[in-house]
Amino acid sequence: MAGKDDDESFLSLEDEEPKPKKPKKAKKPKQKQNSKPKAQTKQPEIIDAEIVDNTVIEQAGGKYEVEWPLIGMDCPDCASKAMRGLSHLKQVVEPEISATAGEIKLTVDLDQGLLSQVSTVMKSLGHPPNVPLNLLTSTNVEAVAKRNSILKKDVKKLFMRQPGILDVEISKDDEVLLQLVPAPRKELRELRDRSLSQVIGFEPKFVEASTNRLRPDQWRLFGGTIAIPILLIIFLGDLLGWSPIILGLIGAYGVMIGGLQMFHEAVASLLSKQMGFQVLTSIAVIGAAILGMWEEALMVVILVAIAGHLETSALENARELMQGGLDRIPRTARKVLNPSIKLSQTVQFTSFSIQPSSTPLQPLEAPQRNNDKSVEEHETISLDLVNIGDILEVRSGELIPADGIIVDGFGALDKAPLTGESAPVEVEKGDELNAGLVLSRGPVLIEVTAVGEDTRLSGLIDAIHSFKEQKAPIQNQIEKFTAIWVPIVLIGALVVWYFFFPTNNWKIILLLWVVACPCALLLAAAMPHAAALSRASRMGAIVRGGDILERLSKVNHVLLDKTGTLTSGKPKIGSIIIAKGRQRKSALALAGGLEKRSSHPYAIAILEYLDSESINPTSVAGITDIEAGVKGFASGNEVLFIRADMASKHKITVPDEIVDAIKQAKHEGLGASVLTKDSTAIALFTFVHDDTREGSRELIHSLIARGISVEIISGDQQSSVTNFANSVGLPESAALGELSPEDKVRWVEDRSKSHVTMMVGDGFNDSAALAVADIGIAVGTGESVNLEAADIMFPGDEPKMLVDLYDLSVKMNRALIGNILMSVSITIILVVSVINQFYDQLWVGVLIHEGSVLLVILNGARLSGKGNMFSMLYLTMKNLWLDIVQLFKQLREHYFGSDSSNLILPNQNHATS
Repeated sequence: MAGKDDDESFLSLEDEEPKPKKPKKAKKPKQKQNSKPKAQTKQPEIIDAEIVDNTVIEQAGGKYEVEWPLIGMDCPDCASKAMRGLSHLKQVVEPEISATAGEIKLTVDLDQGLLSQVSTVMKSLGHPPNVPLNLLTSTNVEAVAKRNSILKKDVKKLFMRQPGILDVEISKDDEVLLQLVPAPRKELRELRDRSLSQVIGFEPKFVEASTNRLRPDQWRLFGGTIAIPILLIIFLGDLLGWSPIILGLIGAYGVMIGGLQMFHEAVASLLSKQMGFQVLTSIAVIGAAILGMWEEALMVVILVAIAGHLETSALENARELMQGGLDRIPRTARKVLNPSIKLSQTVQFTSFSIQPSSTPLQPLEAPQRNNDKSVEEHETISLDLVNIGDILEVRSGELIPADGIIVDGFGALDKAPLTGESAPVEVEKGDELNAGLVLSRGPVLIEVTAVGEDTRLSGLIDAIHSFKEQKAPIQNQIEKFTAIWVPIVLIGALVVWYFFFPTNNWKIILLLWVVACPCALLLAAAMPHAAALSRASRMGAIVRGGDILERLSKVNHVLLDKTGTLTSGKPKIGSIIIAKGRQRKSALALAGGLEKRSSHPYAIAILEYLDSESINPTSVAGITDIEAGVKGFASGNEVLFIRADMASKHKITVPDEIVDAIKQAKHEGLGASVLTKDSTAIALFTFVHDDTREGSRELIHSLIARGISVEIISGDQQSSVTNFANSVGLPESAALGELSPEDKVRWVEDRSKSHVTMMVGDGFNDSAALAVADIGIAVGTGESVNLEAADIMFPGDEPKMLVDLYDLSVKMNRALIGNILMSVSITIILVVSVINQFYDQLWVGVLIHEGSVLLVILNGARLSGKGNMFSMLYLTMKNLWLDIVQLFKQLREHYFGSDSSNLILPNQNHATS
């Protein structure tokens, strides 16, 4: 908003009196003959808003949490430099930059400065926002300048001052293009729209658009591509004996064009007081140029550009492979414009392409639809523009953007991240879909019931996302090491040159600076952690960080709680023995009255049994929990329902027929509880624990096969636990029953003194035991488990997933160690080779250095389970070629296209408010 001038102002509105200009007629864009015309789009009428007094426009203020994806954020070193670059901005509070996710998250204090300043700093470091441009409709630069009484050249600065705006572009036709914070909180969105309304004079409406202007990463690729033929010309000139002056002019031009983006990022790093890889390689290139080594200078430029693009592409592919684990909600949604029209179920999607992580999977081929025109029209809008009651289309393979009820279509939902179910669940009209899950097969139309923070799984998604992004201790140690290592390299290179080499051979300094940069080491742990955590979340397991998986890989003793882990926790009533002189129906009703407010498995079994017998529970007052049971008062008499072996402790008189039944139940390994009235047993209930989960036996055998010892601990009777242990292949010595929660804690603590332990329980009753184990795993679903009680949560329906999770942790640990050894070994070998003068060419060091970074990325990303290293390398090389083709296509359209505008608009239906 146009406010009063201050020290950090982007724009001064004082003493500026723009000269009145006669309105110009809009020029009709020329179209070349034989050129392919672009789709004609009717532009909205320009609204001539009244002139506003800019001295009374309110200045935005307040603190807001924001996040957006970044371009070119491909290593922790880049993230660290960016963090330090933001440290001098007063408006930035608690910034977090993730190299693995390629995102920035922070709290911006608009009373201290502008949000666009943050984006500008990131852009100067080579990390502009990876968000689409939005055309601000029904206005243009001239109309905004007139309304705000400023010069047209200051309109961009005016928009940069508005809250929620990351960057601004002005098209050739004076149209205003905005990069908006994706999916902002409601408060920031309302402030943004209110501020823009004051600037333009009416409610802002946006149309998503694209531009032919090149991004910084595309300029880098362009420079490297152009430098290749120039390098060939230099080689040819050497063979033909051209003059050194001519070769120097050609080489200097190639270095300047090819390394322009690298030099730009290096200058930005130096201005931010950072010494990164771009600075080191820039110094090396400049040094080679001064020495007249144009071939080496150009090869370094080419390698930095091409290899840097490959690294970014590989990391973006890895991020896409790591999606789908209930860790995010898409930033856009496909809104249906005519919801009364039915969706054609003949829509088919046959294949998908890998897109950047900020966008959903899109089909490679256009959907094949029938010709009855029964397919809806739609628009792609920002998630913050979705409202309750809107109709959205969700297609195969896409993340669901909001909670909603299916109103048309059918398909299959991937619930594995939530429940562990490996097979997609069929869904149809009337079923509910939750934001964050993936629609395996579709399409469907849903009516929105909740958006953003109000969605059912919002809290769980935020937790998983934060777990993935928190740094493991080993990553912190690596970053501390590199913080010391970099200055050692900078100074050490000078020392080596001064004492061991002739004073005129200062090329050794450049070589050491380049080869000793620890880019690969910084990614060595981050990539395996991120990929393994994503794979785990797709399996249904929620892991509280990569360091947890590291510890899991070292586990050698597992303690399993029986109920809910190896069994479903849903026992059935075996038999009911009534004492002589007692009525069966009254005893059942009394037992139901005692247990009607309990969630214990036995209570549920009794209530289900009463329901099947159409018996209503008796009214019981003063119900309280006691040791191994519950007590209350019925008609003034004390009544108890307790475990059978506790009867003597409570001084209960047990009739002979009940005593015999208890002995028989113990012999058969059944659970047994007695119902008492006035200290006399009136009935015995036995419970059958034949609900062993499928996969329990395979789990125990698989753990033992991996050299891991297993024990079952339970609060059930010893005979019941022993019988169950025998049924799943464990000896009696590995079965411990009749343990209270405190007993479990003491047992786990004792085992942890000599083993690396893993305790598996329900997350509530066993929370203390989970806490004292080296690894605590809570069993449940993503909605019911106590996330704070354990290190890992996994769905209880699939016990064998524990083995899969253990195997994943072992693979992750091996990849992590392999990455560290590889990156350190390569760096040591390169440094030793330089010092011993085994080679003295800069491009060799750059090639090996960049190659090691690429290998570290691919070796970590393969843990995502969606491809091996070779397939990912092939995809990365393929994307490089496609990116080059797209690059020159954009250049051709920008400079030689049929339309004078550099703006490409979608169908006008896409206007959104």
